[in-house]
Amino acid sequence: MSSERPVRKHGIRGMRVSAADVARAVGVSPATVSYVLNDRPGVSQDMRDRVLGTARELGYPLQAHQRDKGRERTRVIGLILQDIANPFYTEVSAGVIDAARARDYEVFLAHTQESGEMLAKVVDTMITRRVDGIVITVLHPEDGEVVRRLRGAGVPFIQFSRRIPDLRADFVGIDDFAVASDILRHVVEDHGHTDVAVITGPPNSSASSTRAAGFVSTAQAIGLSLPPHRRFNAYLTAEGGHTVVQRLMVRRDLPRAIVCGSDAIASGVIGALRSQGLRVPDDVAVTGVDGVFPAASMLAELTTISVPRRRMAELSVEQLIRRVDGVGGPPQVLTQPHRLRIGTSCGCRPDSLVSWPSAAQDG
Repeated sequence: MSSERPVRKHGIRGMRVSAADVARAVGVSPATVSYVLNDRPGVSQDMRDRVLGTARELGYPLQAHQRDKGRERTRVIGLILQDIANPFYTEVSAGVIDAARARDYEVFLAHTQESGEMLAKVVDTMITRRVDGIVITVLHPEDGEVVRRLRGAGVPFIQFSRRIPDLRADFVGIDDFAVASDILRHVVEDHGHTDVAVITGPPNSSASSTRAAGFVSTAQAIGLSLPPHRRFNAYLTAEGGHTVVQRLMVRRDLPRAIVCGSDAIASGVIGALRSQGLRVPDDVAVTGVDGVFPAASMLAELTTISVPRRRMAELSVEQLIRRVDGVGGPPQVLTQPHRLRIGTSCGCRPDSLVSWPSAAQDG
């Protein structure tokens, strides 16, 4: 279900919005709206911001010079993360900051840790601080009010990694369904595992829910039994993965392979297994998604999906600044390629370590 409000508050949906519609929505006279739209004196700056913000929100056809009115450039963009402690978001942050500074912008960074209330507060703060635009990694379907606030304030935004289904807004990410399919097929078809559990992130995350759907659909396609008691959701941290293993240990129901929807979860799974004296992959094979751990880490041999985080960060900044500059056009969906990176945690031998890329779809 779309989280966007109708094009018009008053009248038939889809009809062209008039200046009178804007006046009714703001609660002022048509003359005040006319003064603002024609850039005439006699109207306060706050009222100009309200009129232009409402006009944008309703879809009134503003001219380029009108779209820019009421918002003096600060050359600061916002970046809202799920959790900066997650290595995935740490590298995204670095990529966004580097890309922004290369274009003479600075970055106002915050994280929400999956709190919708915190997201609303952060967005309000960024609007108040007059950021020029925002890269958001945490949008959920229930965040329609946040989207309306941004559009009402005339602040462009980019959906990064996660998106609200059917929302007409720019998006930079990967094909999460294909990611889940690729990693599960490797575990089942290349290694022959038939007792597999999958762990994905929060179900209200579009990335996590799409990966979960990819696991289920692929399992059906290849004849793998993946019943509900073999499917888990966890917070995107090592603790999340550790908690799932503890639950499995209590039930004495460890599977032969655990396919994780993120490397952070996989790290917790491996740590929990090792704390019980179990070997990876001899006792339980483990895989991740994200490719965030450097070669020097204990998870250097984790079989995972490498995601081009730096490239995604650069694209998000580039597209956001295009919108800040007033470049119109339909929303862009910039899907970047992923790569299956074979390690030894799945059971592959060290001399067989390879990786192969997926195809990208831009549109």
